[in-house]
Amino acid sequence: MTLPIKITSITKRYAKREILQDVDLAIPAGDTVALVGINGAGKSTLLKSILNLTSIDKGHIEIFGTSHLQTASRKQLSYLAEHFGAPHFTTGNDFLFYVSSLHGIRPTVVRIKDECRRLELDCEALSRPAKYYSKGMMQKLGLIGCLLTERPLIVLDEPMSGLDPKARALFKVRLAELKTAGVTVFFSTHLLDDVAAIADKIVILDQGRIPFFGYLSEFQTKYPGGTLEESFLNCIA
Repeated sequence: MTLPIKITSITKRYAKREILQDVDLAIPAGDTVALVGINGAGKSTLLKSILNLTSIDKGHIEIFGTSHLQTASRKQLSYLAEHFGAPHFTTGNDFLFYVSSLHGIRPTVVRIKDECRRLELDCEALSRPAKYYSKGMMQKLGLIGCLLTERPLIVLDEPMSGLDPKARALFKVRLAELKTAGVTVFFSTHLLDDVAAIADKIVILDQGRIPFFGYLSEFQTKYPGGTLEESFLNCIA
């Protein structure tokens, strides 16, 4: 089976500093995989490298068997960046229809309302310009835009950012539904409680390298700790 993401020995430099150092990673289909690391570990750079939003200095990346340098490789994925913000002049509805059209689909009003209901975004807010949205509402809008595309691979950079505890819980339920449907999810996060609740596997990125990638149970066996947080600290110590 073709892997959704296959990374082979990639290196990324900014000036003389190596942000990513000979990174290898293979994400299996249908898994929910969390990318964890401290600030500056290279998480966002790794995600941007996969999407060809930043160039790499060495190595090779494939998305469903196609080089990430080819635009066609991204037809099967949907991405939400950290610090997402829709254009302030557009309404929520306009944004969702525009993003969907970029993916070659046109969702029904019923479909949009259903996704809004699942994340408790007031459907009436979709008729208002995005400049009136709170941070939490804006994040929900971005997540709904990703979910409407119905792609087999979803890449998320800090998807829980700005969500209140209830919205986080609702999104975890939605991720569980995606897993059941066979969707692959690769997301970065600082929230280890969320990792324990929704991820199959964990990738630890530390100083541009990956000291661990595997199942959570294997991680806590290799790096013993009373909590996932303690295991993480032991891993990067």
